[in-house]
Amino acid sequence: MLLNSLLRLPRYQKRLVSLLSDATFIPLALWLAFSLRLDEMYIPADNLVLAVLTITILASLFTFAKLGLYRAVIRYMSNHAMVAVFAGVSISTLVLVISSFLLQAPVPRSVPVIYWCLAMVFVGGSRMLARSMVHKRVVRQKERVVIYGAGKSGLQLSSILFHGKELQPAAFIDDNPALQGTVLNGVRVYAPEEFPRVIARYSAKRVLLALGHAPRSQRALVIRFLETYPVQVQTMPDINDVVSGRAKIEEIRDVDIEDLLGRDEVAPDKSLLAECINKKVVMVTGAGGSIGSELCRQIVRLKPSKLILFDLSEFALYEIEQELRRTIHRKELSIELHALMGSIQKQHRMEVIMSSYAVDTVYHAAAYKHVPLVEHNVIEGVRNNVFGTWYCAEAAIKANVETFVLISTDKAVRPTNVMGASKRMAELVLQGLAQRQSRTRFCMVRFGNVLGSSGSVVPLFRKQILEGGPVTVTHPEITRYFMTIPEAALLVLQAGSMGEGGEVFLLDMGEAVKIADLAEKLVRLMGLEVKTPDNPEGEIEIQYTGLRPGEKLYEELLIGNEPKQTVHPRIMKGREIALVWDEVKVFLDEIDRLSGEFDCEGVRDTLLRAPLGYKPMNGLDDLVWNKNNRDETPTKDKSLMPANEPAEDAAALVDATDVTRLA
Repeated sequence: MLLNSLLRLPRYQKRLVSLLSDATFIPLALWLAFSLRLDEMYIPADNLVLAVLTITILASLFTFAKLGLYRAVIRYMSNHAMVAVFAGVSISTLVLVISSFLLQAPVPRSVPVIYWCLAMVFVGGSRMLARSMVHKRVVRQKERVVIYGAGKSGLQLSSILFHGKELQPAAFIDDNPALQGTVLNGVRVYAPEEFPRVIARYSAKRVLLALGHAPRSQRALVIRFLETYPVQVQTMPDINDVVSGRAKIEEIRDVDIEDLLGRDEVAPDKSLLAECINKKVVMVTGAGGSIGSELCRQIVRLKPSKLILFDLSEFALYEIEQELRRTIHRKELSIELHALMGSIQKQHRMEVIMSSYAVDTVYHAAAYKHVPLVEHNVIEGVRNNVFGTWYCAEAAIKANVETFVLISTDKAVRPTNVMGASKRMAELVLQGLAQRQSRTRFCMVRFGNVLGSSGSVVPLFRKQILEGGPVTVTHPEITRYFMTIPEAALLVLQAGSMGEGGEVFLLDMGEAVKIADLAEKLVRLMGLEVKTPDNPEGEIEIQYTGLRPGEKLYEELLIGNEPKQTVHPRIMKGREIALVWDEVKVFLDEIDRLSGEFDCEGVRDTLLRAPLGYKPMNGLDDLVWNKNNRDETPTKDKSLMPANEPAEDAAALVDATDVTRLA
């Protein structure tokens, strides 16, 4: 109770308590020094001795104050504070010696030595005792954790946790035999084989990874080892990132799912990165999206002369613009940044922008990519993904853009849904345009799921686990390829520099991951157990909901066989079927007419007839179409059909054949 009362005192009152304790301990040390030396209860009667004692006491308190002992927070006392105690007591002893010599006081020569020892015990020991009592009280309230990694990052982390209020380092785990058995920062280092005994001994429910810049393959091995135990696995930023300001040391977070994949990053080819970007005018469509925004971050580092951000979403555009402006200001870059709103389905708008800013390179990331949503909105999905790409490409040709890179998807390979079919159709459009002209170089980059993108399963799983479950998986056998957003963006930028015109590049996505296994790993890494018939005591249940409209079990990246290797180990060139432009145009005109009539069935039939490999797994799921066509016959009631958007006023500036592309 007394300790709690002292801890609740205001800072100035705590300093006063320290001052009063020293004012008590110093006279006590002086009195004991005389008593021990004279071997009797000493009562000072000599005025000179009293003067020496008074001078020593006042000088000591003054010295302690100057050395900052009363500014030091006892619970955070460091080596510096103990050095100050040593210096203060030594100066106090020196004052005792000098004053007794100058005043010719009868002070035995051994008294200063005895006094120094006693003062060190009283002044320093009282503070250490108080610190120990406070520390024990705080430790009892803190959660014990195990730190995996006893290197530089682990030591830094343990020091910070010691002074924190929530977590207490109980043990280190490290696979370095030279460290095992040692004690660092007061914490013992154990071998990985001792981990089960360690968590049982210290009742630890959480493990913090402090692996620094260890490669992902090594991190994956550590995580796979830990996931078999009932502990929550979290990680901390690398200490170099903390020092540079890129991260904060207190940003302890759940382990990144990319660490589970174990894919080490390949150093980018700087010449490929810079070729289409450095000192050039670059435009990114869909700049506010998950892929588009990361492309913008990477592009800024490559120092273009101008970066044009284009997006339909006002909020997303504002967010990425503000972030990039802060980056440009912090790094003192001379990059012109322009945030423009609009739809990629407005060809004249795109052409005016590209011409006005003399754009050299376009990265076309704008797309509707959520499979079920596109299934439920067929016309909008097709118009955005197919015609939006076509109109952007035509605008690029007319604006003399040098390079146009389409961000495609693995769902374009033998598609089973409208989204995948629309992206494959967009690829055919660019392949046809690449053959029709040579002014603009077109290429496509195809890859799978990116971790953390909009619609990614990982954030959804984390949310479901935090809410207590269940975790929903569509099918026990469903698999997907995964890649981190930064890695995908870097590879896209490099692939865009390789093409000669019309190529489809494929990114090496590594091994396919079973989604059910991914869900189980996340549950265990968050310190919980999966509830199964064999383990009814588990906290989180995994429920299988069935495949969604248009969803298939396995994704592919390649239609044909034998992809050709490029100069980059993780970028391959596909050998895909292509159509000449006149053949592509026939399909586009038909889809354009049918979508203008809101004939979802006709649009899907046209996609089926096109050489896309499209094989839908379900019936037509467009919500509005089904609402008005429950009898399975196409509606002729034009009042139920959405009216076509009027052409822009700028239609007079283009050929009559282009008017339909302005809507």
